[in-house]
Amino acid sequence: MKTLLSILVVAAIGVAVAAAQSQVKKETVPGISNFAKVESTVACAGAITPGSVAEIKKMGYASVINLRQASEQGADIDAEATAAKAAGINFVHVPFNGAQPDPAAVDQFLKAITVPGNTPAFIHCAGGNRAAAMWFIKRAVVDKWSTERAMAEATELGFTSQPLKNFAMDYIKAHVK
Repeated sequence: MKTLLSILVVAAIGVAVAAAQSQVKKETVPGISNFAKVESTVACAGAITPGSVAEIKKMGYASVINLRQASEQGADIDAEATAAKAAGINFVHVPFNGAQPDPAAVDQFLKAITVPGNTPAFIHCAGGNRAAAMWFIKRAVVDKWSTERAMAEATELGFTSQPLKNFAMDYIKAHVK
């Protein structure tokens, strides 16, 4: 009887842990590269076209948070902002240089992602790495997830850059009490 009870408790804990883990789903969406969404909370992606913004709105996202720098090849911040306005979706531009990350950009992102009316959010950069990095930091700092749990999710979203991981961990250590 004790053994059966122990097995049931272990099984129940396993189911609870599995249910608590976020589910990252990757999809192919025209005009959007590397699209990956976490439940209905957020989507992280790479480059998008201004023409895809209306589809992002139709998918139920309340905001587009663009992490690309205006100087990046293929980035058209103004056209994307215009498309967002036309589609009736909030647009936030937080230029974030993955090679020289700035904590001020993370502060700006965290402020934007926590503004009522901005979620669910569609976060993107050129390839998805910076978007996943910002989401990783948000999970650890705002949602109080362990860095292990947040990193597992961010890795599924496309977080690959070791220097950016180092920056993110330093940011989290400085901001989590």
